[in-house]
Amino acid sequence: MIAILALFLAVNSATPPPLPGKVGIDQKLNAEIPLDLMFRDASGRVVRLNQYFNHGRPVILNFMYYRCPMLCPLVMDGISSALTDLTFNAGKDFDVITVSIDPRDMPEQAAEKKDMYIKRYGRLGAADGWHFLTGNESTIRRLTDAVGFHYAYDPQRDQFAHATAVMILTPGGKISRYIYGFEYKARDLRLGLVEASADKIGTPVDQFLLLCYHYDPATGKYSRVALNWVRAGGVATVLGLGGFIIVMLRKERRKG
Repeated sequence: MIAILALFLAVNSATPPPLPGKVGIDQKLNAEIPLDLMFRDASGRVVRLNQYFNHGRPVILNFMYYRCPMLCPLVMDGISSALTDLTFNAGKDFDVITVSIDPRDMPEQAAEKKDMYIKRYGRLGAADGWHFLTGNESTIRRLTDAVGFHYAYDPQRDQFAHATAVMILTPGGKISRYIYGFEYKARDLRLGLVEASADKIGTPVDQFLLLCYHYDPATGKYSRVALNWVRAGGVATVLGLGGFIIVMLRKERRKG
């Protein structure tokens, strides 16, 4: 009991770092994104969003920034892994749009990321179905506001604080479903894509927000707060195992 109390106090004494602005996700199911927005793709060409919605296919949308040191690579790994397990094919059955929230990102960075994740995905024709976009700040904000994706920039750390999620859109550009986290199941994506392709709108889901923020690039380490939570989880696991062993020993003694 004393150990559990000490664990509780240690976790709660760790004050989360203050966020540089409003960060989170407001679910806007059935809202239509502005398809007239113009971005640049990985080749540097100016594109409109509507050209990715005129093939009658649903779309997976996610946000990141290409030099992100923390959760963004994990999110992208989760997406590429789930897509690999998916029987549907990007460019044939659905499209993926990855948009940088950093207006300083250029098509060169988008091309590097696209090449990396297309190789991991390893499907023929995927390059025509997975689009990495960059844009100016006002354009990016219009799109993120339309889907309820709120992020903030911290000039002191030169990082963006944002949540992790993917949005599934109908072929007409309406928001059908939100999927949170950084590890995604192929089954969830499949069901979401099937619903969206039939223009079905899902119901609000519980948010499990992971914030991509507070990483120290100078030391290459996560913040002390994040580590405290990880350590607390390890301590909780040890305590749980210890309690289980004590219970089993008592049962053995009673049998003896």
